[in-house]
Amino acid sequence: MDFNVGVLGATGMVGQRFVSLLAGHPWFKVTVVAASAKSAGMTYEEAVESRWAMSAPVPPDVKNLTVLNASDTAAVAAEVDFVFCAVDMSKDETRKLEEAYAILECPVVSNNSAHRSTPDVPMVLPEVNAEHCAVVEHFRKRLGISRGFIAVKPNCSLQSYVPALQPLREYGPERILACTYQAISGAGKTFGTWPDMADNIIPYIAGEEEKSENEPLKLWGTLADGKIIPAEGIGFTTQCIRVPVTDGHLAAVFASFERKPAVEDIIGHWEEYRGVPQKLALPSAPKKLLHYFSQDDRPQVKTERGLEGGMAVSVGRLRPDSQYDVKFVCLSHNTVRGAAGGAILLAELLRAQGYLEPR
Repeated sequence: MDFNVGVLGATGMVGQRFVSLLAGHPWFKVTVVAASAKSAGMTYEEAVESRWAMSAPVPPDVKNLTVLNASDTAAVAAEVDFVFCAVDMSKDETRKLEEAYAILECPVVSNNSAHRSTPDVPMVLPEVNAEHCAVVEHFRKRLGISRGFIAVKPNCSLQSYVPALQPLREYGPERILACTYQAISGAGKTFGTWPDMADNIIPYIAGEEEKSENEPLKLWGTLADGKIIPAEGIGFTTQCIRVPVTDGHLAAVFASFERKPAVEDIIGHWEEYRGVPQKLALPSAPKKLLHYFSQDDRPQVKTERGLEGGMAVSVGRLRPDSQYDVKFVCLSHNTVRGAAGGAILLAELLRAQGYLEPR
């Protein structure tokens, strides 16, 4: 193990996923779990006993750790090389907490949205914009620190379809419409804790459409003058809907381009695409990012969400559209690829690029 890591918000849904995915990781070992003051002082097993939502049991090397208070930044930072953040706090509280860790020279790799729009904080989907990690140096210069930083992953639903659009950027995407059908775990819920979702669909997820329309522009932006400049000339519009599924976000995507690509060329780009994580063979990277299914009824949540450990993206139903150039369907596991797994892959990328080092 190269790094001792902490998980902030370790008792919540995404925090549990971090703990589960990091069990046995070749580089990162969970040595600190932190949550709210309510859980502080309990063992991790005691703190999650009534709400453990993962299919596998609590990892044995974590269950007896004493939960620390995530707001006791100095105590947590002193014990770890960096932290993953999945706290359930307001955006302002999260922003201040993450900055406090960074100032203490403790890097933060965050699942939260508080810093996604901060111009000198990299928001990275590793197969899409790995080069944006370089803005870390400008963040450090602004705050007068040498080791700390904040890096974030994008919204969970974007990770189902932006990876499929990435290989098509050479055609000049102009208009993108995405309707996402999002699992209840994206709200940190199970059917046991959210019985109203059984046999129900809710056509609204607070703040989701704004994030879904703005964040891709930062992902496709350029690094200039110490900040990420969002892309221009591309329009994203979205509808985000909560559906009665445990895990897995599905997106129906419609796209128009400056130069309309042929269907067979699109499939070829998907089949051949390899991002930086694949080229570096990072531990959490899927060997193949995009898996195309030719069957009319695929991909499906039950059969495809766990593909390559939940880190791959499934694509299907590609065909011409009467209003846009093409339309297709994408699927990813929202708490693995879309949340904890995506953040772990980002941390692996930061380590490989030299921005994340042990103390």
